[in-house]
Amino acid sequence: MARKRREYSAAERRELWERWRRGESFGDIALALDRVPATIYCTIRRQGGIAPRERRRSRLALTLVEREEISRGIAAGRSARGIAACLGRSPSTITREIDRHGGRSCYRAADADERAWECARRPQTCKLARDRALNDLVAAKLAEDWSPEQIAGWLKVEFPTDQTMRVSHETIYRTLFIQTRGALKRELAAHLRRKRYIRRPKNAKRDYRGQGQIVGAVSIRERPAEAEDRAIPGHWEGDLISGAANTYLATLVERHSRFVMLVPVDGKDTRSVTRALGKHIQRLPQQLRASLTWDRGTEMADHAKFTVATNVKVYFCDPQSPWQRGSNENTNGLLRQYLPKGTNLSKLTQPQLDEIATKLNTRPRETLGFKTPADTLETALR
Repeated sequence: MARKRREYSAAERRELWERWRRGESFGDIALALDRVPATIYCTIRRQGGIAPRERRRSRLALTLVEREEISRGIAAGRSARGIAACLGRSPSTITREIDRHGGRSCYRAADADERAWECARRPQTCKLARDRALNDLVAAKLAEDWSPEQIAGWLKVEFPTDQTMRVSHETIYRTLFIQTRGALKRELAAHLRRKRYIRRPKNAKRDYRGQGQIVGAVSIRERPAEAEDRAIPGHWEGDLISGAANTYLATLVERHSRFVMLVPVDGKDTRSVTRALGKHIQRLPQQLRASLTWDRGTEMADHAKFTVATNVKVYFCDPQSPWQRGSNENTNGLLRQYLPKGTNLSKLTQPQLDEIATKLNTRPRETLGFKTPADTLETALR
């Protein structure tokens, strides 16, 4: 039997968004609200995963109690001025209220209150919809794969005295995700790092892959202070990203400058990974070969041989602690813009990987004061 379509009550809508903020899945929310999961998805997708502000009446608006008093005053034959005096309102407010909702002969308090609530839906036009020049510039930078944070920071640097050329990164995200704002085209969201059209809750559950034991692993806690505080270049973070058909790619990020290098590997086994990394790192100048921080993946089981070949010390993160390689984790997310899940990574040549790395290395980064990783590393090596 087909399920009857019904509108959300205010309580159901609040519960839906509260459960979404807690990180529950579409299915769990649908089960709790006795809805079809597709309807939950459509409701959340329409808002880009961003909970709308709960509507509240203005403190200056007439209340239902006041409207009932107006209705009683009309029935008693009192004038608008007499009703206004009783309510402590302006006579013109009462006159407009009565005229707006059918006049003295048709005025009903409940109907007037409901109609006023519906007519109050007047969303404010967002800044990018009001300013065409700013909107076009933001759209152009998004099309060049700049992040909203990079755009917002670059605008401050590029137009230091022009306050009209300011927009926060949050406004850009909301304008992309909430299409009813009518400014930025939804297609531009495909240029975001994660290619998402819905903002996911930060506390959504994540799965962690199992990690094996590494013989002789040196803990990240023994890493020198110069690596920890990013004081000098030469300390790297590394990881593997996976693709279709069991293909893999090694990613290296220099901690001081966030400079990225991409290394193709023949497989996930430790011999393939350490050999590919060793050849790539040996091309670097000696001052850029200080240390490498890796997770607990067994692909670095031959870390001792790797250190002998490259003179680069290897340190390992604590289990299930990806934040200890924060720069590398962030970069892996950025790379998914160019290497989405399901890509066969074995088909990519080194020149193609270098081109992708160049794109990341020549973008301004907020953490670098909106300088690029390439410029930052070049300055450090002078």
